[in-house]
Amino acid sequence: MLLAPYACDPALSRGRRYPQAPAPTRTEYQRDRDRIVHSSAFRRLVYKTQVFLNHEGDLFRTRLTHSLEVAQLGRSIARSLQLNEDLVEAIALAHDVGHTPFGHAGQDALNDCMADFGGFEHNLQSLRIVDHLEERYPEFDGLNLSFETREGILKHCARQHAEQLEREEPGGVGQRFLQHQQPSLEAQLCNLADEIAYNAHDIDDGVRSGLLTLEQLQAVPLFDQFRVQTLADHPQLAESHQGRRLLYEAIRRMLSSQVYDVIAATQSALNAAQPQDVQAVRNLAPLVQFGAEMRDESKALKAFLLQHLYRHPQVADTMGQAQVVVRELFSAYMNVPGEMAERYQHRISHTGVEDAALPADPQARTARVVADYIAGMTDRFALREHERITGQRLLT
Repeated sequence: MLLAPYACDPALSRGRRYPQAPAPTRTEYQRDRDRIVHSSAFRRLVYKTQVFLNHEGDLFRTRLTHSLEVAQLGRSIARSLQLNEDLVEAIALAHDVGHTPFGHAGQDALNDCMADFGGFEHNLQSLRIVDHLEERYPEFDGLNLSFETREGILKHCARQHAEQLEREEPGGVGQRFLQHQQPSLEAQLCNLADEIAYNAHDIDDGVRSGLLTLEQLQAVPLFDQFRVQTLADHPQLAESHQGRRLLYEAIRRMLSSQVYDVIAATQSALNAAQPQDVQAVRNLAPLVQFGAEMRDESKALKAFLLQHLYRHPQVADTMGQAQVVVRELFSAYMNVPGEMAERYQHRISHTGVEDAALPADPQARTARVVADYIAGMTDRFALREHERITGQRLLT
């Protein structure tokens, strides 16, 4: 496929942290994607919470299925805009590998536990995983991904962490946060595809769980216009037993509308800005975007989901228990590091190239290793560990 001049060309990549000869049959970004797919962190996403915990049902989204949906949407939009599909796919598949068990509730609990030791950000953790924590190659730690994939993975970054990254890697992936620059268009696209994907599948999962109803969703203009449109085209779906088909078709049309809107709005922004290359993109305001009306409707949908799904008492109760699990695991491992897997114990007691990103202070070093261990857990492993250590069985 012919790439636009402002797309990321793998032949012009800024390279890897550890130089490697090019692969004979794959571009740099295809190689990144393959390394991500084969990583342990990617496989663990199948048992990590999106909104509903794994034991609550087999058909709810997980971090893995969410990442696949982001990749699908991202590639579809990238092709129309002549952006690099392989890079979009690599970023999309890796963007959540640093997420804790139990979704955002687990992240918030771990961040609280790490308050005295630099905090915890799942985006930064994703970068730690691909740069340091994966152990697959004899020559280096991590996956040694290209700069452009790593840049896309680091969606957010607090200034203190960006400064630390800049000290470790001058001119690297932390620099743009200090210079207030944008990432590549492919990275910008993944950010928006992430939002489109979770808004749509959280409607589906919310209705499947019984916490949301089609009647409630009539208050959401972005969704309801397509429900009405679907019923006009397929009146038979008004029958109560056809509710699933009605829901799926309305969501499908909503997704298509958002995709077409992003393509049109972004192409218009590109035509106005006329960036000549990737560096020009970095020095401009964000270009991948919704149109004004769609942006407002998307915000309204997010507000509805926050109020009626994410803060639903049943979800809040479950996530409250999940936070107890994370906090008590953190306390237990800090008190007795020997409760962790042996290789994590080793990281606390030994220095070396593989631990270059760990702080020198012994307590801070222990805390970061504990955070790495907990963040890498699946929901069910965290629950088993918590029961083993405390004797309590939660969230069963």
